[in-house]
Amino acid sequence: MTAPATLQIDFVSDVVCPWCAIGLHALEQAAARLEGQVALQWRFHPFELNPAMGQDGEDLLQHLAGKYGSSAAQMQQMHEAIAARGAQLGFVFDQQRRTRIVNTFDAHRLLHWQKEQGAEGGQRALEHALFTAYFTRGEDVSDHAVLLALVASLGLDEQRAAAILAGDEYAGAVRQQEAQWQARGIHSVPAIVINGRHLIQGGQPVEVFEQALRRIAAL
Repeated sequence: MTAPATLQIDFVSDVVCPWCAIGLHALEQAAARLEGQVALQWRFHPFELNPAMGQDGEDLLQHLAGKYGSSAAQMQQMHEAIAARGAQLGFVFDQQRRTRIVNTFDAHRLLHWQKEQGAEGGQRALEHALFTAYFTRGEDVSDHAVLLALVASLGLDEQRAAAILAGDEYAGAVRQQEAQWQARGIHSVPAIVINGRHLIQGGQPVEVFEQALRRIAAL
């Protein structure tokens, strides 16, 4: 039996980016369709949609209106489209609960910590937990208590995570990675780089990811 082709996935994202949540779920489902043919190795990399966001965050609707000039009707249409895409993938976007946009730098520091741990699936599990906390439950993923509760729920070292959050550990590494990806031309997310050279951007449908994985695995 032929071994599956192993593809390296570099997933550049922010944990308050709805299309990043959509992209992750869609890519995972594409890989599931190719089980036995393709295996993915994941690495997650930081991108901040709002690097200057204060620790108190902002009202989400006011933020979107100010940043993109969107009308209330346009924002409602966008939220409905995002919720529909999520539902297709089995992920819940609860707009009633998600009312604020928040700073994500500390969440990225914890994701970097998990990358350094090297445990299979650790980063991806934390990314999923952050998406669910923010988009489904409307939790403040800049709040250290929320972050530590997520760490504990995954069976990770809560004391170690608390020590990281209490200081500035990994801050330099996160900023360096953000700068590196921006230097490579990544200015919107999700950005998915496969095997270091094939770029797919946006929350594409499962079928698009499936076709891309098939093609790249055959190269």
